[in-house]
Amino acid sequence: MSRFKKIFPSVNKPLIAMAHVPPLPGTPLYDAAAGIQGLIDHVKRDTEQLLKAGFDAILFCNEGDRPYQLNAGLEASAVMTRVVTECKPTDIPFGVDFLWDEQCAMAIAIGSSAWFMCEVITGTWESDMGLWQPDAATLLRNRRAFGREDLAIFANITPEFASNIGQRTPAQMAKSTLVSSLPDVILVSGPMAGSEPDVRTVADVRAAVDKDVPVLLNTGAKSGTIKEFFKYADGCIVGSDLKRDGYTWNEVDPERAKRFIDAARSA
Repeated sequence: MSRFKKIFPSVNKPLIAMAHVPPLPGTPLYDAAAGIQGLIDHVKRDTEQLLKAGFDAILFCNEGDRPYQLNAGLEASAVMTRVVTECKPTDIPFGVDFLWDEQCAMAIAIGSSAWFMCEVITGTWESDMGLWQPDAATLLRNRRAFGREDLAIFANITPEFASNIGQRTPAQMAKSTLVSSLPDVILVSGPMAGSEPDVRTVADVRAAVDKDVPVLLNTGAKSGTIKEFFKYADGCIVGSDLKRDGYTWNEVDPERAKRFIDAARSA
């Protein structure tokens, strides 16, 4: 059985909700007055609402750490691990993403006993953060060294705030990434947080890879459009559409979360 199926053995199209972590210590937007406990309290409130709504998994992400770093510091890894450990659910799976450092994401996932991690793991990109070259080889060797062969890796092949250097299409990149870098899941994203990709891109990626490889919508999932994306995607990760006024950095709105669940379950 694949790692993905072990996480979601009886769910047809998993709905993974993002628990966005406010800015961490040391970042420009960090709220020093609220402190680390303020981060934990915020994430706990959001996580509780997402659990009540009925999502299949929670994905913790340092969405607030703008401007993002490609090589995060030790303080980010340490505090993020504490936040995830104190806020993680006990009755559904959870994962970790860290923008934009795949090695840090794995460290936090291992430290918090996560089921899966998400990140860009391969390719060369021009991005708002500069030239970006993730290292899948080191990543998978670290997973092996820590004895976490059960940890699933969700690979974002069209990352936000970035464009690939080269001429390959997302479908070609998905196919080659599976061969060269051994991810468990392919993620398809739009140009930035909360923005959807072209539905044809999702369809092309789905058609390009083996039917047993899950392809998930990674950004831009909305209650009004999820039905169209679910013609091709095998599940989704959703964040912004669940927030008050649909704004990424607001708190979770229980009514919007329920609206999304209802729309996605009936898609």
